[in-house]
Amino acid sequence: MSTYHPDQSYAQVRLPSEDLPADMDFLIQLGYRLDKIFPADNPAVAMLSGFGMHLVLDKRVTSPPAIINIITDYPETIAQGKTEVTAPNGAVFHVLPRTQTLVTPSTQHHFEVRKLTGGESWVIGRAGMLYRDLIPDRLGGSIIASHIRIPNGGPVPDMVHYHTVGFQLIFCKSGWVKLVYEDQGPPFILRAGDCVTQPPEIRHRVLESSDNLEVIEIGVPAEHMTTIDHELELPTETYRPERLFQGQQFCHHQLKDATWEDWRVPGFRFRESGIYNATQGDASVQVAKPVKTIEATPMMSHTTDILFSFVLSGTMTLDAEMQELQSLTAGDAFVIPPDMKYQFTHVSEDLELLEVALPGSFKTIVH
Repeated sequence: MSTYHPDQSYAQVRLPSEDLPADMDFLIQLGYRLDKIFPADNPAVAMLSGFGMHLVLDKRVTSPPAIINIITDYPETIAQGKTEVTAPNGAVFHVLPRTQTLVTPSTQHHFEVRKLTGGESWVIGRAGMLYRDLIPDRLGGSIIASHIRIPNGGPVPDMVHYHTVGFQLIFCKSGWVKLVYEDQGPPFILRAGDCVTQPPEIRHRVLESSDNLEVIEIGVPAEHMTTIDHELELPTETYRPERLFQGQQFCHHQLKDATWEDWRVPGFRFRESGIYNATQGDASVQVAKPVKTIEATPMMSHTTDILFSFVLSGTMTLDAEMQELQSLTAGDAFVIPPDMKYQFTHVSEDLELLEVALPGSFKTIVH
């Protein structure tokens, strides 16, 4: 196995060039420096470096021109402030910001039901996990909700990483998973019914799981960057449970410590996860269950931007205004847009609903 010596090695990107002087001049104007050129009598190859990379212009190369991203905190100093320029040889250079800017699109509201059926497709995602999309159109990119499975337990091939995200939830539906988080103490087990919120850019790692692990993961916005941290080792020596990550605290809610109270929907009780306080009201995560079998709740509506629910167990029928009746069972998910009237009917006594509201403070109107 070869050993990497960062002080002795570097990589080159070879680019075609039909007009070597023109391509060299373009790259030098862009900010690269000329390091080598040969042969002297009729140059065919030029080597340049800049922006942490080495380029080789070669008149003998016949491959298509490349697309190269220049990542910088000072885009206005490159290419006269342009975000895209093309070299004479056809290579395209994009000037992109080094610091990730989180953009959350406006929610495109609509009624959505996603059922777990026998033919439901699962795709292989990060670290070999199986993913099922619970909101296929992602409400215009404002949210992603995933049902994630690890059928065969054991060590998880994960690395220390973080997400540039506005809000992120991990709820354990079944099985268990061993996790570790930056400044939050030693690794711990997240068991069925437990959940954590992952504040923006907190470093973490999935270490191990049971067989047939299932979790529900919520992310806002839908498209967000995952970055591997090759330097930080977890667990960290410091323990700072009060630490804020971009205004949010890490929150670990455990089912064994839960207290149940009357819910906003008559006939139901709920347990609060603590995520409302941890996110300063950006989100609310609750699990609700009926006191007994319910024939029908009142017709109601809500005022929050996104109201997502996942059926953890039991059965019910969802009756929403101007929509077909939806018979729901464990594994099904639904989104109710604001101001739409709806009710739950034929609610089984063993029903449990995971509800995620964004923002977490809203009104329920009973009609």
